[in-house]
Amino acid sequence: MVSVNRLGASTSPYLLQHKDNPVAWWPWSEEALNEAKTRDVPILLSVGYSSCHWCHVMAHESFEDDEVAAVLNENFVSIKVDREERPDIDAVYMESTVALTGQGGWPMTCLLTPEGETFYAGTYFPKTQFIRLLTQVRQLWREQRDEVRAAGQRITATIAEQAALTSIASELPTAEDLARAVGALEAQFDDQRGGFGGAPKFPPSMVLEFLLREHERTNFATPFTMAARTLDAMARGGIYDQLAGGFARYSVDAAWVVPHFEKMLYDNAQLLRVYLHWWRLTSAPLAERIARETADFLIRDLGTPQGGFAAALDADSAGVEGLTYVFSRADLVDILGQSRGALAAELFTVTEHGTFEAGASTLQLPRDPGALGIDEDAFAEIRALLLAARTTRPQPARDDKVVAAWNGLATAALAEAGILLDEPRYLAAAEAAAGLLLRLHLVDGPPQAGGTPRLRRTSRDGVVGDALAVAEDYGDVAEGLLALHQATTDPRWLTAAGELLGFALTHFAAEGGSFYDTGSDAELLVRRPKEVSDNAHPSGTSALINALITYSALTGSTPHRDAAERALAANAVLVEHPRFFGWGLTAAEALLAGPQQVAIVSDRAGPQVAIVSDRAGPHSARVGDSDNGLTRAAWQNRPPGAVIVSGLTDQPAVPLLAGRPLVDGGAAAYVCRGMVCDLPVTTVEALVEQLDHR
Repeated sequence: MVSVNRLGASTSPYLLQHKDNPVAWWPWSEEALNEAKTRDVPILLSVGYSSCHWCHVMAHESFEDDEVAAVLNENFVSIKVDREERPDIDAVYMESTVALTGQGGWPMTCLLTPEGETFYAGTYFPKTQFIRLLTQVRQLWREQRDEVRAAGQRITATIAEQAALTSIASELPTAEDLARAVGALEAQFDDQRGGFGGAPKFPPSMVLEFLLREHERTNFATPFTMAARTLDAMARGGIYDQLAGGFARYSVDAAWVVPHFEKMLYDNAQLLRVYLHWWRLTSAPLAERIARETADFLIRDLGTPQGGFAAALDADSAGVEGLTYVFSRADLVDILGQSRGALAAELFTVTEHGTFEAGASTLQLPRDPGALGIDEDAFAEIRALLLAARTTRPQPARDDKVVAAWNGLATAALAEAGILLDEPRYLAAAEAAAGLLLRLHLVDGPPQAGGTPRLRRTSRDGVVGDALAVAEDYGDVAEGLLALHQATTDPRWLTAAGELLGFALTHFAAEGGSFYDTGSDAELLVRRPKEVSDNAHPSGTSALINALITYSALTGSTPHRDAAERALAANAVLVEHPRFFGWGLTAAEALLAGPQQVAIVSDRAGPQVAIVSDRAGPHSARVGDSDNGLTRAAWQNRPPGAVIVSGLTDQPAVPLLAGRPLVDGGAAAYVCRGMVCDLPVTTVEALVEQLDHR
C-alpha cells in the first residue's frame, strides 16, 4: 500500500509542520472518513496547535519515527487537526477526552470508529507507550470490532445527553447575582500573589474586566482590589516580557514567575484592553506602560504584511523552551558590565541559582526602577541593551495564520487604545485588521443559499482557508467592528457588524436562546458543539451576547437586545462558576448599567485622535478637540458597556448622531440609558456628572 502524506496543501502552519512526516496524514475531510470506512479501519485523530510544546515533543518522538508510522499507516487512517483552525472538531473530541480521562489538553489523541465516534482518548503518549496502545487497538479492532463500535456509540450518546442538560432557562442575572459572583471569586482569590486558585495560573482577562466593571457600577472596593492586585502582579512577573512587552500563555507557578513561554494573540488582545481600563480608572503609570507595550508587541511581533495579526509565537526556540527569554547573572554582566549588570540582576530578580532552569532566571520587576535609584532613561537603556542581545539568540517560530475571532479581539483593543492613548497608529492597525477580515475572510456563499457572504475562520499569507467561521468568530469580529465604529464614526463598520450578527442570529441560534458553535450550514459532526463557558478567550455564546448588546445600544435595535437577553438568561450556571464565565458576566454588567449611550455632536469633523509627535497625559483634551473635550471626558468616564459616538451633528447613517442638534450653536453631549435620555449638556463637568450616576 502506498502511503501518502496529504498535508502539504494546507494553510495551517501546524499541519505544515507535519507534511514531511512518514505518517500518511490526512487533513480532516469527508475523504478521510470515507477512506476509513472503505478500509474498515479505525481513525487516529491527533489534535494540536503550532505553538504547543508537547505537540512538538510527540511529533519528534513518534510522528517523525518510521516504526510508529509503519504501524499507523497499515492499521489506521491518521487525521491531523489544527485546533485553532477547527475549534468545532476540537470541542467535540475534547468532550470525549475529558469524559473518558477526567482531563484534557494538547496534543489530544483520540481513536475513533470509521463513523467518527470516540472509543479511546488521551493526550501525550511517549513513543513506547504509543506503539503499545496502537498494537492493542489493532488487535482489539480485529477481534472485537462490534464491541468497539458499540462503545463508541454509547460514549457519543452519553455526551449528547449531558450536553442537552447544560442550558436551562433562567432569569437575567440581577445585581445581587453579580455580588454573589464577586463573593465566589473572592473565596478563590490569591490575596498574596493575585489571580485565582493555585498553579498553573492563567491570566483571567475576562474575569478582571468583569471586576473592573462591577467596581465602576457599584463603587465597591473588593472587586477593584482583586483586579488591581492581579494586574499589578502579572505586569511585574515573569509571565510578562519585561523587555519587549507581551504576555506569555500562563505561569507554571502560582507567583507568575516562570511562564509557559508561548505568546498568544488572544491573550494579549484581551489583556491590552483590561490594562487600558485599569489605567483609565487610575492613571497608574504601570498600567499605561503595559498597555502601550502590549499594543506595540501586537503590531511589531504579530502583525502580518496583509494587515492582520498572527496567531502566536512558539514557546520553544531551537527546540528549547524559554531559550530566547531567560538570563543568568553572568549574561547580564557580559552585556551591561559588572556594575550595571549587578544592578540589573537586582532589578529583574536574576538570582545566583536562577528562577528557571540551569542557573537562568526569568525577568521580573517586583519594584519600580526608581526604588533602586534608576531613572526612566537609564531603565530604558538597560532594557534596550538586553533586548538587543536577546535578538542575537534563536527566536521562537511564529504561527502566522490569521484567526478571525482573535483578530476581532485585537481590533477592538487597538481601537480603544488609539482613542484612550491618543495613538493614531493603534487605530490605523485596528482598521487594517478589520479591512483584511472583511476583504479576505468574507467569501460568497453557495448559490442555493442566496450567495450570502460567509465568514471564514483563518487565512495565511493572503490566502483564505476552507474552514467556516464559528460563533466566536462572528461575535468577536462584530465586537471589533463596533469598537471601530465608535472610534471613527465610520458607518461601514457598523453596517458590516450588523450583517455578521444577522447571519449569526439566523444560522447559529439554538433552542432555549443560546447559540451553537457551528452554523446550520457547517459540516455535520457526531455532535453539534455548543460551549457556553469562557476559556482562554470568549465562548461563541458570550462573544455574540456582548456584540448583540453593543449593536443594540448603537442602533436602538430591540430584537438584538432581546436575543442577547435570551441567551444570557439561558446560561443559568454563569453566576455559580464566575471564573469560567467572565465575558458572560461583563455582558450582565452592561445590561444592568443600561447600557448607556453617549452621543457627542459638534459642527466640525475631524480625526478622533490628533496626529502629533508628543504624548499627552491621560486627562489632556487631545481627543475630540473640536467638541470642547466632551469626547475625552466620555471615554475617560465610560460606564460599563456604554457606547460612545462622536461626530458631526445629524448624520442619518450613524444612528446615535441622527436627530441630535447642536446646543446654542455649539457641541453637545446626549446621554441615554434604557431608552431614556437626559437633557443634552455642553460642559465636561455636566457630562461627567451624568455618567457617574449609579
